[in-house]
Amino acid sequence: MDAFTSYFDSRNNRWNYDTLKNFREISPVVQTHLKQVYFTLCCAVVGAAVGAYLHVLWNIGGFLTTVGCVGSMIWLLSTPPHEEQKRVSLLMASSLFQGASIGPLIDMAIQIDSSLIFSAFVATSLVFACFSGAALVAKRREYLYLGGLVSSGLSVLFWLHFASSIFGGSVALFKFELYFGLLVFAGYIIVDTQEIVEKAHFGDLDYVKHALTLFTDLAAIFVRILIIMLKNSAERNEKKKKRRD
Repeated sequence: MDAFTSYFDSRNNRWNYDTLKNFREISPVVQTHLKQVYFTLCCAVVGAAVGAYLHVLWNIGGFLTTVGCVGSMIWLLSTPPHEEQKRVSLLMASSLFQGASIGPLIDMAIQIDSSLIFSAFVATSLVFACFSGAALVAKRREYLYLGGLVSSGLSVLFWLHFASSIFGGSVALFKFELYFGLLVFAGYIIVDTQEIVEKAHFGDLDYVKHALTLFTDLAAIFVRILIIMLKNSAERNEKKKKRRD
């Protein structure tokens, strides 16, 4: 018990106001790279919003847009880094297809309560900012050990989804996949952010690939938060109907 107490005391001593201002371990070159990554990530989010809007207008989201999203990602990763303009275009195409694939969920949210979309986006932004910020102000490689844990968690999610698709799922299993998946991808934000910083320190300044990595984490978290909000809203509406009856 004393070991746990001393561990948390040491962490509380490290995390203070000065810690939040401490970016000395991140060189100016890496800081510039991170600015490029986050700016490109913002552009990808805008592209996803456009894709979702196009689905609402013309109902284009579905299996083909999912295939287009995966195909664009594979094409991007197989394209040499010096073809920068082509890779940025592929990232925007991938984000647009991703947004269109999420479009049916967005459309459902509009029909139930359109304010949930904005709430889910704000919640996703806060989660991303907190976990990515924590990874940036932490010591180098401090959270990289979590990579094995979150990879194992992702494997558990895959096999649970595979088993439920064959043997049938349940409400409890669906809730577990939802919340556990949210936890896993929040962990991926920390790990991926520190990996990006570490790779940049060793000369890997591929901001397009790094932005794609963070974008996949962001999209996965947004989808799960929106589903949770939709589920809670549906349960509240059902309770209200029962009270009226």
